[in-house]
Amino acid sequence: MAFHSVFTQFFPSKPTLTEDNVPLQRGKVFMVTGGNSGVGYELCKILYGTGATIYMNSRSEDRATSAIKQITETKPQPTTPGTIKFLQLNLNDLESVKAAAASFSAQESKLDVLWNNAGTGGYRVEPWTKTVQGLESMVGMHCVATSLFTQLLEAKLRAAVATSSPTSGVVRVVWTSSIVSDQEAPPNGIEFELLEAGTENRVRNYAVSKVGSWMLGREIAQRYGKHGIVSVTQNPGNVKTGSYEGTPAVTMFFLNRLLKDPKLGAYTELYAGLSPEITPEDNGAYIIPWGRIRPDSACPRQDIIRAMNTEEAGGLGYGRKFWDWCEKQWQPFV
Repeated sequence: MAFHSVFTQFFPSKPTLTEDNVPLQRGKVFMVTGGNSGVGYELCKILYGTGATIYMNSRSEDRATSAIKQITETKPQPTTPGTIKFLQLNLNDLESVKAAAASFSAQESKLDVLWNNAGTGGYRVEPWTKTVQGLESMVGMHCVATSLFTQLLEAKLRAAVATSSPTSGVVRVVWTSSIVSDQEAPPNGIEFELLEAGTENRVRNYAVSKVGSWMLGREIAQRYGKHGIVSVTQNPGNVKTGSYEGTPAVTMFFLNRLLKDPKLGAYTELYAGLSPEITPEDNGAYIIPWGRIRPDSACPRQDIIRAMNTEEAGGLGYGRKFWDWCEKQWQPFV
């Protein structure tokens, strides 16, 4: 099973939802964190052609403005262009997260899909690096800051449900994990006693943060599902992005022969956010490249599946426990 799981994610079948067949999304409001580069940028390009309003989140206004200009001025333009707006967001600082959510809430009455795409690669951050609030950098950004941002936007997501149908499953939160969570995470995915400090192994820190994102995605499904919000987690795929900066040259020599165009990763995210194949019954699902639901039975890390399941379902309840730990970190910023 482990070999098949790796193989099917490195060599997936063709995407089923692309810019060629995605339905128009006029009147919809979307958010893509980290949308100025890599997979997020490619996703924003596709969404722009649907007629939607897209908020591109970035730490840098200059980089975001340049990315928006490139999308909106490239010829030929789509038949139904949307609108792309910059929203400053720095996941390294919870004050910035709070300010970004407040800024968006002042501008829009609803949020139809939130793509929690932003993050950084395992080799880009030195061990023991901390966020502004003193959290281990990987978990601090990918988990604590991202769950705070999602929590602060819950009211806008619920408002979007009110404009559609509570049973349609079109209002979604999309979380970003990685195949590294299958390969490098410790037993049960998370070691709670090491969360605050992290370890000297930067790849392990990254893997834990990606398992954490997966667990938060499941937990949000349980908490928000009753309000008509669908939460899924996706591995965008092994694509050529800046997240590989700092990777040893020998490793990159082999990886470069396997890495794909970032647009393919955007197709995975597009599927996770907009595919009608995902229904409320799929709440909490895990999406693999380039847009397929992976059943829990096909996951090579059954220890993580058991850990994130609730105690009532025979699991360890790590999803609930990890949410509570994250909430304790961000509670002063709500």
